[in-house]
Formats: sequence, structure tokens, C-alpha cells
Amino acid sequence: MCRAHGRPGTFLPHMWVNAQAVPRFYPNAVSLRHDEAALDEQHATVDILARSNPPGRWAVKDSFATLDLSRRGFDLLLDARWIRQLPLLIARTSSDLAWQRIDASDTFPAKLFADERFAMFAASRAGEVVAGGTLYRAGKVVGLSNVVAEPGDAVAVFRDLVALAAGLFSGLPIVGYESGNELDAAINAGFEPGDELRIWVRERQ
Repeated sequence: MCRAHGRPGTFLPHMWVNAQAVPRFYPNAVSLRHDEAALDEQHATVDILARSNPPGRWAVKDSFATLDLSRRGFDLLLDARWIRQLPLLIARTSSDLAWQRIDASDTFPAKLFADERFAMFAASRAGEVVAGGTLYRAGKVVGLSNVVAEPGDAVAVFRDLVALAAGLFSGLPIVGYESGNELDAAINAGFEPGDELRIWVRERQ
């Protein structure tokens, strides 16, 4: 997403960081390793990033729930869990929702939709958009994110997005993370819950 906006950030051995303004709801840093040796480097990287004073409210995605950033001026936004679904052999949605792949948006750059690894979907009922989600193939997995659904539709929406992912990226497992009611819906839709992760946020000083 950041690359599509012309702000790709930097991959370090232990962390991805971006001192520029990132798209809304996306973090400025993501931890990539969880071994003990990486923790000091990750904390130091967050300190360096903080000194660069990223614009506005910014966030760190603590991918393994191993960082304690409370003493560094961060608030815990949410606790979540990774989710994983093995690939389906049959790609067919099962709900009463009408799904459509979105090929353009006023909110996101055209470059994103030109990437064959990316797919955004919206679901309608009686002509009204009521749900959606995005998929992104990275290596040997498909990332599922930005799932939006009414509570009564949530389980069906997760199941349908799995089917859509199987149709586009056959044979690849699907991964993502959720919390609260969305996590419950994903599990009820067949996802396996995994390790914990945290999202930390901090206001510009």
C-alpha cells in the first residue's frame, strides 16, 4: 500500500519502517522478527523513528506481541491474533451477497489496482454495498485485510472472501489478523487462530 502511494519505506533485518506519512490505518513500523536478539534493535529503531517525528498520529505493528512501548509514549490500540486458513479446492461463494472486484477508486492510487497481486472486493445486497475486503499475494501466502461486514453477515463474508482468494490465487493459504467480534467471526468461518500481535499508537510530540 505504501509503495503504491510512492512511499515504500525501508526494510531492515528486524523491522520495516517508514518516517513519511502513510495511508490511513497503516503503521509506520512493523516488527519482522521475534527472537530475543532483535528486541533491543527494534526498540532502538522505534526510538530513532520517534525522533524523526512522523506526521500526525502514527503506529507500530508489533507482529509478535513482544514489544513494550508503553514507556516510550505509546498507547495500546488493540490486541489481536493472527488467523490462517488453508487453501480451498473449490472457489465458490456461498452467501446471498453479490461480489464484485473493484478496479478503481478515488481513495486509492491507480497503481495499486494495476498490481496483479492485489484485489479489492465489494459485496452488495439489494443494490446496496454492505461488505468488502482486500487480498494481496505475497510470496507463498495471500494476505486478507480490511474486512468490513455487518455483524450478521461477518461469518459469511469471511467464507466468501476465502472462496474469492482461492479463485484468484489457487493453492495458497490465507493469512491475516483480527480482534474482537471480527476474530470470532473469522474463527467461525474456519480460520485457525494463531499467535498474538499488538498495535501501538503515539501522537506527534
